Amino acid sequence: MYDFTYTTHAARVVFGAGSLKLVQNEVDAIGARRALVLCTPEQREQAEVVSALLGPTSAGVFDGAQMHVPVENARRAREHAKAANADCAVAIGGGSTIGLGKAIALESSLPIIAIPTTYAGSEMTPIYGITEGGQKRTGRDARVLPRTVLYDPELTVGLPMSLSYVSGLNAIAHAAEGLYAQDGNPVMALMAEEGIRAMAKGLRGIKKSPRDMKSRSECLYGAWLCGMVLGNVGMAIHHKLCHTLGGTFNLPHAETHAIVLPHALAYNSAAVPDAMAKVARALDAPNGPDGIFELERELGVPSALRDLGLKEAELDRACEVALSNPYWNPRPIEAEPLRALLQRAWEGARPLA
Repeated sequence: MYDFTYTTHAARVVFGAGSLKLVQNEVDAIGARRALVLCTPEQREQAEVVSALLGPTSAGVFDGAQMHVPVENARRAREHAKAANADCAVAIGGGSTIGLGKAIALESSLPIIAIPTTYAGSEMTPIYGITEGGQKRTGRDARVLPRTVLYDPELTVGLPMSLSYVSGLNAIAHAAEGLYAQDGNPVMALMAEEGIRAMAKGLRGIKKSPRDMKSRSECLYGAWLCGMVLGNVGMAIHHKLCHTLGGTFNLPHAETHAIVLPHALAYNSAAVPDAMAKVARALDAPNGPDGIFELERELGVPSALRDLGLKEAELDRACEVALSNPYWNPRPIEAEPLRALLQRAWEGARPLA
């Protein structure tokens, strides 16, 4: 018997190879006249291409996006946008850049056009994250949801393969947790399972043939679906741990998601067997947590938190922070099993239910 509430978040999606060239049309469509292009220092060249496509509508490029969106950087970007008289932001890049756009919008309500070049899916969510004093604060606010998203698989060709893999696994994490979300519903369950299937297929495809546009399109399609899930339902223990590890210890976002995911799913597997069956089916694997673990081994991504620089002595602190303000979770979040989860993730061991 069904019992759920489903609320949609409106956003325009333009999907297809070469869609970057439509950026001026999309700026015009939201009524903007001064578009500030956001990026990381590494993606300055791509941002300059966007700025050139915008012509006189461009308010220049701000290339200061940083991982986990430090509050000081968000303030600096807001001041830059104000000084440039920008009336919209065009964010080209991954979660760091799109997150910066959201941080600007949170205070100024500046509309965002997102052009993702990774597969994490944050462009489809009203979720923001800002780090201050070693703590990452997350929240939901309709003002930060991009008004338009341009998905162009051609833009992902320059993405390093290692980053392609971990950003795709980050997206899979959104969908997997959405399958057992407290406020889940059948529409999101369909999107989640299809998103996991598409992303896994696409990642395997680009591993075999890195420049294959069909596989890259499959990855972006998966990212869109997984991001939709993240934007519409709540998350649980996996995301709490990743926010803790990223915000407190400054671990790289996507790699942390990839390492923690199979262990978080194993932690919850007995409490949500139907959700785990959907993950397994999407991966064509015997069970969900092992299916994720084996996919990661196949792709050759980091498997241990110690490989990211986290010290074993810091695990107790990570457990303490995660327990201090836990997200809802289908299995009670308790100190001893949570600490054991972190230990296995730190070691890179096979997930254990």
